[in-house]
Amino acid sequence: MSQFKIKLPVLPVVVSVIFFMLTWPVWQWLWGEWMGNDYYSHGVLIPFVTLLLMIQRLRLDPPYQQNSVKADRVAPVLLVLALVCYLFFLKDKAYYLAAFAMIGLILGIVWTLGRTALLQKTLFPLTYLFFMTPLPFIERTTLPLALFTGVCAGGITRLFGLDVLIHGNAVTLPNADLVIGAQCSGINSLITLTALMTLAAYLLQGPLWARIVLVLLAVPLAMLGNILRVASLLLVARRLGAEAAFIFYHDYSGILFFILVLLLMFPLAQLLRIAQIRTDVI
Repeated sequence: MSQFKIKLPVLPVVVSVIFFMLTWPVWQWLWGEWMGNDYYSHGVLIPFVTLLLMIQRLRLDPPYQQNSVKADRVAPVLLVLALVCYLFFLKDKAYYLAAFAMIGLILGIVWTLGRTALLQKTLFPLTYLFFMTPLPFIERTTLPLALFTGVCAGGITRLFGLDVLIHGNAVTLPNADLVIGAQCSGINSLITLTALMTLAAYLLQGPLWARIVLVLLAVPLAMLGNILRVASLLLVARRLGAEAAFIFYHDYSGILFFILVLLLMFPLAQLLRIAQIRTDVI
């Protein structure tokens, strides 16, 4: 009777269990933010994207031999430093800082257990986790962006002969008085588009500078799409009334203009000559 020996990765399993037990309060906070914060509703997808990218990276690359790679002395230092920071921020209930420290803790664990070779293979997927963590200053940027959007949208509508007066975030049309609020700031589209552009830059093959440019273009593209959306909203409000503009058109126009802006990524990638998919990551 033959005997089979199954080698279980005991240490990684034990470390993973301890890690999730230790970081469970932060995961609970993140879940609440993903479910309740409109700006970070995409965050729930980021861990799954990270896991998929890591699996693909390790599957498509040459076999990784941990024992043949020399340990790096800096890795335990990062691990301990990240752990200390995490515990300090968690004690003060600074959850967004604790979330960033948690990501550093993940990097330290991978670096310590898997050596530098494994860290290099999984560095982007792991750092992509930063897109799942809400930033505390996002709320403070909504008003300035909303004001900027209103001024630009008003200028566009005037080109079409629309009589519009904008004072701060208040908009006066001949048939309605409107307010450009935080939802019209475009922050949601900007964060989501930046995350998607960053992922695309990782998946595409080409010079580093071109992929960086693609990521940076997410900001003006998101702002342009939002300005055009608000301008169209003002035109609809003038022609069909404020009720039609804000009850029906307001909700669906955001998705429509986001898709239109996202589609611009493909000709931009062609222009930057980074349209080929990397075969070593997907």
